[in-house]
Amino acid sequence: MRLVIQRVTSASVSIDAHVHSAIGHGLLILVGICDQDSDDDIEYLAQKVVKMRLFDDAEGVMNLSVGDVGGEVLVVSQFTLMASTRKGNRPSYIRASRPEVAVPLYERFVDRLRQLLGREVRTGVFGADMQVALLNDGPVTIVMDSHQRDLF
Repeated sequence: MRLVIQRVTSASVSIDAHVHSAIGHGLLILVGICDQDSDDDIEYLAQKVVKMRLFDDAEGVMNLSVGDVGGEVLVVSQFTLMASTRKGNRPSYIRASRPEVAVPLYERFVDRLRQLLGREVRTGVFGADMQVALLNDGPVTIVMDSHQRDLF
């Protein structure tokens, strides 16, 4: 499972020119899922996301988590995060899970974030043509891959 985590002052997902979900200050999380992902990957990444210190304390040091600051969370599925660009100029998405595998994992990841944060987590719509708008704060952008824990 691969995540791109962005600290934002605002973010939204629109579908067919209508806002589906929106948040203020918090985290926008883009999620890519592969067939090898499991509940272990979900638990590892969800725990890391809620505990990660990405928000400034009173001294301007990134010492606070999204929960500490009462930040909101928006999770959006993005199969293109699993792209392979090794050969040629057209990315291959063969590593991305098909919906019958990916949807349950995506939903369990969102549910686990809800449990750990103790509040609502907003989402996009899996498989929809979405327009994602965000105002990156910092900018702060973190990439995590549960299968490359020693690299990230």
